[in-house]
Parts: sequence; C-alpha cells; structure tokens
Amino acid sequence: MCTMISTKHPMTGQAKGRTGWFPIGQVYLAYDHPERSQLEHAVLLDFANEDVGPDARLAVELSIDQATALARHILATVDQAQSYEKG
Repeated sequence: MCTMISTKHPMTGQAKGRTGWFPIGQVYLAYDHPERSQLEHAVLLDFANEDVGPDARLAVELSIDQATALARHILATVDQAQSYEKG
C-alpha cells in the first residue's frame, strides 16, 4: 500500500546527472515504494529542475536507517561549517 507521504521544496544548488551538471530547482522527499531498492518502502530524494526537463534529475532511495544516518551526518557537517565560519 502506498504511504502518500510526499513533499516538494524549492532548492538551489548543483547536481550531476547522466548528461552532466545541472542547477537544482526543487527536491521531492517521499517515503514510499522504491523503484530499484530491494525494500518494501524507502526514503526517496529526488533532486530536479523541472525547467530543464527529465535529464535534470538525480534520484536516491535509502532505507530509514540510512536516511537517518545521512541526516545526522549533514547536520554535523553544517554545525562544523557554521563554527568554521564564525572563526
């Protein structure tokens, strides 16, 4: 059964897809059935730029544990970067 957990957020940055680098316009976050992962459900991250088209897309499928670990690593890196910026 689908979870219907899905959100879309504006995002700026760069991603590298199969045709090279592209500007990110939005990120879709979901928890639902993955396409490739051998999981019943996965945390889905889809960085995209709708203005560029389907070639401007980078999709990631993670288990809940791996998504949680990634979120913690991102926050730890941001904390370190903020400390660095403060001097």
